[in-house]
Formats: sequence, C-alpha cells, structure tokens
Amino acid sequence: METIVAFWSYLQGPYLIPAIIVVSTILFYLAANALFRIVIKAVRSRIKVNSVPYELMVWPFRILVSLIALPLLLHNVSVTPDTREFLKHSFLIGSIIGVVWFIMRLFRLFEQVILQHYAEKVRENEEARKIATHVSLARKILNVILVLVAVAGVLMSFDTVRQVGLSILASAGIAGVILGFAAQKSLTTLISGIQIAITQPISIDDVVVVENEWGRIEEISLTYVVVQLWDQRRLIVPITWFIDRPFQNWSRTSSELLGTVFLYMDYTIQPDILRQELERIVSATPLWDKRVVKMHLSNSTEKSVEIRALVSAANSSELWELRCLVREQLIAFIRTNYPAWMPKVTLEMEQVRVPDKG
Repeated sequence: METIVAFWSYLQGPYLIPAIIVVSTILFYLAANALFRIVIKAVRSRIKVNSVPYELMVWPFRILVSLIALPLLLHNVSVTPDTREFLKHSFLIGSIIGVVWFIMRLFRLFEQVILQHYAEKVRENEEARKIATHVSLARKILNVILVLVAVAGVLMSFDTVRQVGLSILASAGIAGVILGFAAQKSLTTLISGIQIAITQPISIDDVVVVENEWGRIEEISLTYVVVQLWDQRRLIVPITWFIDRPFQNWSRTSSELLGTVFLYMDYTIQPDILRQELERIVSATPLWDKRVVKMHLSNSTEKSVEIRALVSAANSSELWELRCLVREQLIAFIRTNYPAWMPKVTLEMEQVRVPDKG
C-alpha cells in the first residue's frame, strides 16, 4: 500500500499528465477494439457478402474513438491554460483528420461491398458495369472533396491563418485567374474525369481498342485509365484521351460480337458444300452463341475468289477462339476432301516452232 501511495505521489509531479494520457489512450484503445468487434459482428450478420475487407476500418475506428474520448479527460486534469489550449487545439486537428480518414475508409469499404456484390455479373451485365464505374469514380471524387475540406478545416483552426485569409481576400480574384492558367491542364483532366463518370463512354471491364491495342478497362481514376491488354500488360491512358479521340468500345451496350474468317479459293469451289461444313463446325462448339452463321463469296480476282464466313459469339474472347477454330477446321476440310479448291496459278505456255535446219 505504501508503495502505491509513493508511486502516486511521484506521478503527481510533472509525469501526471503523460501518465493519464497514456493510461487513457490504452483504455480507449481496448474499448474501441471491443466496440469494433461488436459492430463488425452485427454488420456481418446482415450483409451477406464474403471477403469484405473490414480490416480497412480498424485503425481509423480506434483513432477516432480515442480522439473523441481524450478531450473529455482534459476537463478533469489540472493544467495551465496555455497547455490546455494547446491540447484542445491538437485534439481538434487530430479529430478533423481522424473523421476524414474514417469517412474515406468507409467509402472504400462501401465500394468494395458493391463491387463484390456485382463481381460475378460485371462481365455479362451492362448495368452492373455502369454501377461499378459510378461507385468507383464517386468515391474518388468524394475523397478529393474530403481532403480539401480537411485542409481548410485545419487551416481555419489557426487564428493567424484566418486573419491572413481576410487580408488577401481582396486579391483572391487575381490569384484565382493566375492559378487557373497555371493549372489549366490539371483542371481539364479533373473535369474530363467527372465527365467520364457522368456520360460513361467507358465502364469498368469494357473491352476497348486503344492505340491499336486490345484490352479491358481495369481502373478508371479522375486523371487516368488503366487498360489491361490481352498479354497482361497495362496501358496507362490519360483520361482526356477518351474525351478528345475516337476509340473502339466492343461492349458499350452488349458484349455480343460478330467476327469474320476470310479464305481464298480457286474458281472450282462449291460454296454450298463449304457452307454446310461451316454450319457443322459452329454447331459442334459451345463457343458459338447460335445467333449468326453465314458464308458469302465476298470478292473475286483474276486468280481466286474470296470466301467470307460470318459467325457470332457471346464476347470478344470467345469470338477470337471461334474464328481460329473455324479457320483451322475449314482449311483442314478443304485440304483433305477438296484439294483442287486450293488457289493455284494456271500457266499457259505457247508452243514455239523450231525451223528445220535441213
């Protein structure tokens, strides 16, 4: 008992405030952990989405609870007015940052829940892709706004900054014009990002052709777009590119596509036989979506005729595989059964009469 009294007397000196802050922080930290577990357990029981990254909220929640609770202890601690004012100001700044961080993480968690909910539908459903794109871009726009609000809130908590702000208010118009010219390209990029979010010429997981490269839209930010190419490379494209230049979007309203296979045959070909073989090939593969299968003699030259086979598939990946399959099997069928249909060059040699030397 005497040891405890002596230790308490020792703490009542210059170490009292640090000791109270440390003990209180530990207690609030433990309380925040317990509260967080209770909240997450309740949320998991209501939201039936697997693998939701709730751990994103752990540290923001702990810090937010601690920053809200610590100022309550300040009223029960005897400190000098200057120290009290300093601590109150520090807690205010920390609370602003903590609240903004917590809200940003909450937006990210909400985005993950939405994206995982539509994860299985995003490739087939145009509405799901639009929702995923809207949610992703809305979160990024809100993050920018929250950061600006936080910076403004922290600066306005200082009296000197408020006074300086009033003194330069008259020249704000000129400064705004100068800033506008200096940041013209950045502002154009941000406006383009907002325009993409509203009009949506592209959505997450759209199939596009950009700079003669085929790929899928993997990420859309306020300043750039990430396109995952067919060979798993990433093409980083400024978002203004999709506003200023034409590009191909193969899944704007639907992922279904038509594809062609060209063959060059001799004039002796019988199109009906080849057409029947084409129908047999596509009917035997699940790559065909049973919409379109046609064959036409689309062109002719002095050496050969051009055969165009038209087929359909549910998406661009299956269409590519279907075209390769049709081309391969048609060539094998012709080579095995009708080799005379292969294109050939006919030479006509004129017989030259040799004069008799006798």
